[in-house]
Amino acid sequence: MKEQGNRKTLTGVVVSDKMNKTVVVRVERTVKEKRFHKYITRSNRYQAHDETDECRIGDRVVIEETRPLSRHKRWRVSEVLEKAPI
Repeated sequence: MKEQGNRKTLTGVVVSDKMNKTVVVRVERTVKEKRFHKYITRSNRYQAHDETDECRIGDRVVIEETRPLSRHKRWRVSEVLEKAPI
């Protein structure tokens, strides 16, 4: 998680694009497990606003924090890093 100014940014993969102007992004992070000290992968899903509706499943995107846009949307797609192979 990087901070530019006061906006938090996260990088993740689009897992759903079925909604209109909204994508679901899965953000993964590695955490050290407490008991056995192994690194495990945890993930969170965020709904992000995609104004141009250009993101598709499998795209790698950067999302940034924004004001609440709806009940669940508090993130906005700021850029598409790589497109998914068709």
